[in-house]
Amino acid sequence: MAALISSLCRPSPATPRFPLPSRGGCFDPRRRPLRLGFRCSASRSPRFDPDSEQKDKSFGLKESAISLALAIGLFTGVPALTSPAHASPASPVLPNLSVLISGPPIKDPGALLRNALPIDNKAIREVQRPLEDITESLKVSGVRALDLVERNIRQASRALEQGKTLILNGVAESKKEHGKELIEKLAVGMQEFQQIVEQRDRDAVAPKQKELLQYVGGVEEDMVDGFPYEVPEEYSNMPLLKGRATVDMKVKVKDNPNVQDCVFRIVLDGYNAPVTAGNFLDLVERHFYDGMAIQRADGFVVQTGDPEGPAEGFIDPSTEKVRTIPLEIMVIGDKTPIYGETLEELGRYKAQTRLPFNAFGTMAMARDEFDNNSGSSQVFWLLKESELTPSNANILDGRYAVFGYVTENEDYLADLKVGDVIESIQVVSGLENLVNPSYKIVG
Repeated sequence: MAALISSLCRPSPATPRFPLPSRGGCFDPRRRPLRLGFRCSASRSPRFDPDSEQKDKSFGLKESAISLALAIGLFTGVPALTSPAHASPASPVLPNLSVLISGPPIKDPGALLRNALPIDNKAIREVQRPLEDITESLKVSGVRALDLVERNIRQASRALEQGKTLILNGVAESKKEHGKELIEKLAVGMQEFQQIVEQRDRDAVAPKQKELLQYVGGVEEDMVDGFPYEVPEEYSNMPLLKGRATVDMKVKVKDNPNVQDCVFRIVLDGYNAPVTAGNFLDLVERHFYDGMAIQRADGFVVQTGDPEGPAEGFIDPSTEKVRTIPLEIMVIGDKTPIYGETLEELGRYKAQTRLPFNAFGTMAMARDEFDNNSGSSQVFWLLKESELTPSNANILDGRYAVFGYVTENEDYLADLKVGDVIESIQVVSGLENLVNPSYKIVG
């Protein structure tokens, strides 16, 4: 488990400013509500919501989705404003929303990462869920919140006590001792948590919840025994992340008196996107992104990765050509990712992706609009959520390859502007999971 970052964002005392991007298309600026937790800045960059014109009854949701997909331009180069060649009235962009939305969407990046692990151990999930539900319990006002938290803790404690043997049996043999240690820490932490609630110390609840969920996540990671599948032969020689890795991205913020610099912690998920995550981690080790500016920050996404010069991606010095990677999508229920095709092209309108665009700070690979396999070095982080891109029914799911989430300081991505500079991206853990690293090749 990678150590948590501490106060890595240094605020300066100047008066807050809110630089608003110019109005464009059919979007109006809206401020994103403040979220609790450590802040990098006292200011918030605006969000954008669809104009009232898009809410006209004569303009259906699917048509709005098409317009938005074309407008946001999550592609390399200049986005085209014509419909994709594969789009047709007979091929809906969105699945039936009632099928996808079966409950409150999971938006926490840590929860999404835990659920995305290739494991099947009901006992540990029974411990995980009530601990995650504490977040919703804390939204209730007054003393009732702590009553609900107490119920969550009792449920999690009971699940741990009853399922301890099944949980330990699910841990990979090579990681058994570490897993046992984490389970013991989890049991002690449950008792400490109960005392916190009995003392009615509401401020101590969230930090303790985070600590226990880290233990749960560690146990679940210890249940993964090796890499669960073979990458297709045509991609097997590319840099691959066979597991997970954690990186810290330090950004120097310009022209903002409230922020000097900020460090974003990012977890890359190679279990579900080994080619995409491996490509990015390989570029990180090449220091490709160090010194690169943020190139797009419009309230919907933050994007970077376009190098200087005519090329729109990374030129591999060993080949002197742009290195490209295929579109890579893992669907819940599938054993291996889908390569080279969107879910829409495959007609899988009801399929849900293992790494969805649910969390603020979802990280994905940009690509050319009409070439699924044109991803190279340009990446983006999703900020926007609206009625057109709701969690669990997002028009981006199945179209772009998600390969990680910002797990620390993700809120402050909204403070970034075009021209802010990535000072460095450094690997914190998981580099040993990168195979076929090209950065080690001289030339």
